[in-house]
Amino acid sequence: MQVIPSIDVTEGRSRLVFWPGASTGTGTPTDRPERIARHFVELGAPAIHLVDMDGARSGRPVALEAVSRIASEVAAPLQVAGGTDGPEQIQLLFAAGATRVVMPLLAVAEDPARLRACLDVAGSWLAVGLDPRPERLREYRWRDGRTPTVADLVGRLAASGVQRFVLSHGGTEPDPALLASLMSTADAEFTVAGGVTTLDALRRLAGTGVAAVILGEALLSGRIEYAAAAEAARHAA
Repeated sequence: MQVIPSIDVTEGRSRLVFWPGASTGTGTPTDRPERIARHFVELGAPAIHLVDMDGARSGRPVALEAVSRIASEVAAPLQVAGGTDGPEQIQLLFAAGATRVVMPLLAVAEDPARLRACLDVAGSWLAVGLDPRPERLREYRWRDGRTPTVADLVGRLAASGVQRFVLSHGGTEPDPALLASLMSTADAEFTVAGGVTTLDALRRLAGTGVAAVILGEALLSGRIEYAAAAEAARHAA
């Protein structure tokens, strides 16, 4: 299981100031996304996940300059979420240097034509992001009036060609049993984002078959050190 650092970008800067030497009083704090990305890639991070916070609010990519700076700074895959609702936005992000994109579930769940157009652009590098909590799915007004289950959605999207899913959990720790159930539903790659704040939680996920865990604030705040996270991800609890 991989550990992928996440950087929330707003107005071209990291939402959180990162100070890798805070515990020893060494080094220099930075909110430059490319410097943060370089730090983690040098520690062995296999990819970087960037959340375009402004893009998520506006419905179009905004952090294109930050994407470009990171892409020119590190030789690692760059996955971008936020502001990606259609094929045109994916093309903009790829042109800026992104190599993977995450689309929100509701942009494509009931729009097969849009999903097909996005897959035509991104292929296997398109991921669909969804919150598996049932109460979140019930908040959306589905066209047929029936709230689908997470398994229904994953199965339907996988059958349409989606090969990657990013499961966000807010502040709730991921449920290994639910993850195992979803992975048996579809032949796809699953990544967990959110809800993982301790090394023990990482170890509990390590044996589930999840491909990767995205860590943001826990890494940037120093609550979890990257080397320790990577080690925990290699060993099931």
